[in-house]
Amino acid sequence: MSHRDLIDAVSVVAPLPCDAAGLVFAEPWQAQAFAMVIALHGQGLFTWPEWADALSHEVKAHGMADDGSRYYEFWLEALEHLAIAKGISTHQRIDDLAAAWARAAEATPHGKPIALGNDPVTGGAITL
Repeated sequence: MSHRDLIDAVSVVAPLPCDAAGLVFAEPWQAQAFAMVIALHGQGLFTWPEWADALSHEVKAHGMADDGSRYYEFWLEALEHLAIAKGISTHQRIDDLAAAWARAAEATPHGKPIALGNDPVTGGAITL
């Protein structure tokens, strides 16, 4: 399936943020979240209809803001829940990884790239 299949599948739920030039990402993390979904689909973790169902569940559970500002938050929640449902990870492992990234961000000097290896607790030795 193509990226067009993704756009068609999620458009039933809530259209992807786009302008005349194509997809719009307000912040880099949104593009990264989008890319993770594309990559995991490419590895066969889920089908586009499964993805659309997971995203639909998040949108229905939280309500889509008129301006779509929370769209990619729902995108990440859907990815987290789908990964857990597929047995790829657990809530605890995802929470642990998020905490490690937060500590790494705090430990990284201003202006330097944040790297998971900067986490003073795990030293980056953590996985999903």
